[in-house]
Amino acid sequence: MQDTKAVYITLGCKLNFAETSSLADRLEAAGVRRVAKGERADICVVNTCTVTETSNHKCRQAINRALREHPGAMMVVMGCYAQLAARQIAEMTGVDLVISMEHKARAAEMIMEAFGQRVDGARLHRYEEVERKDIRTFMPSCSSGERTRFFLKVQDGCDYFCTYCAIPFARGRSRNGSIASIVSQAEDAVRRGGREIVITGVNIGDFGKSTSETFFDLVKALDRVEGIERYRISSIEPNLLTEQIIDYCAQSSHFMPHFHIPLQSGSDEVLRLMHRRYDTSFFASRVEYIKKVMPDCFIGVDIIVGTRGETDDLFEDCYAFAQSIDVSQFHVFSYSERPGTAALRIPHQVDEAVKHERSQRLIALSEQKRKDFYARHIGQERPVLTEHSHQGLAAKGFTDNYIHVEVPIAAAPQPDNAVVIYRLAGFNDDGSALIGETVEGN
Repeated sequence: MQDTKAVYITLGCKLNFAETSSLADRLEAAGVRRVAKGERADICVVNTCTVTETSNHKCRQAINRALREHPGAMMVVMGCYAQLAARQIAEMTGVDLVISMEHKARAAEMIMEAFGQRVDGARLHRYEEVERKDIRTFMPSCSSGERTRFFLKVQDGCDYFCTYCAIPFARGRSRNGSIASIVSQAEDAVRRGGREIVITGVNIGDFGKSTSETFFDLVKALDRVEGIERYRISSIEPNLLTEQIIDYCAQSSHFMPHFHIPLQSGSDEVLRLMHRRYDTSFFASRVEYIKKVMPDCFIGVDIIVGTRGETDDLFEDCYAFAQSIDVSQFHVFSYSERPGTAALRIPHQVDEAVKHERSQRLIALSEQKRKDFYARHIGQERPVLTEHSHQGLAAKGFTDNYIHVEVPIAAAPQPDNAVVIYRLAGFNDDGSALIGETVEGN
């Protein structure tokens, strides 16, 4: 594998980024280095997403683009789309190896074996291993890749089977590593210079199915790891985000005032059609409780528009509820049909143009809420974890409560991966961030 070069392309969620980065680390240990700018890769790895049909289309585009940019490279495809559409992907021109979820723990070994066997551009088309649906293995992952923060995978799979979602079919049932093994990975992140960890998974609040432990136990154990200054809890179901967890995070100096909570719809009727495990009243109570004990908390929320059964009136209910709750940002997704899901049995399909119009309304509402949240913090001094900056800035990064901050080049340059106190002075030119001013003595 001497001087073998690989390029990694990841689509979708933070969990995919964590898994890609861990795979790259294992291949690097075997002598496969990341491709440098302008070089052609010997191996292309595409880690795919299937949350919507648009995601599938982007995955196919990414595969074809990588093949054009790296002609002759061995093409490896893995991830959720690869799990659900293995045969179709394997039949794409140029694809050599499709790795199933069940075998992703052995992905590095499979890639090296396939690369060693590949002769004269012969295509391998190994898709038959993907046909298994009973996914039981848990592949640990804690890696930063080229990012400042580390992504720590604590759980995989989902037992919820919401009617619109194909992820349980792609990733299998809920399973997790042990608290002891996850704490060990966090300690390793400290040794590698990590200062912030994002806790990731498919349904992280469901942690403990494999080990008879709880997510709250995990939170407390991670909080005791010396050297990690910041934890962020990635997407957690509202019914699993307990007051006990919220209270603990509120008093912890390491768990940041930042939650991401999937709402999916602000209509109780649509939530019922989705088979979600809460209603809007419960969701509103969770938001209100967070704001009571953590007034400066950033709350991000997922919403899906245009699901089957979402009439005009039900969408207006959703929009009114979204307006009413004190959250900081919406991540808006347009529904797309997923083969095999129960939603296909629900009558009333929403026209694509209507989905787009609804999506744009919620995106505009999200932008207003984000700017309002940012504006409430102008004049405050808050800690920022500095990240890789770019031309024209002395530093950039996020505050403890997830406000994006940019520090003008006129200020003294700051090292990457440092926690620095800045005064939040106002919006940048495009309104995407607040300007950070240096504070004397920091």
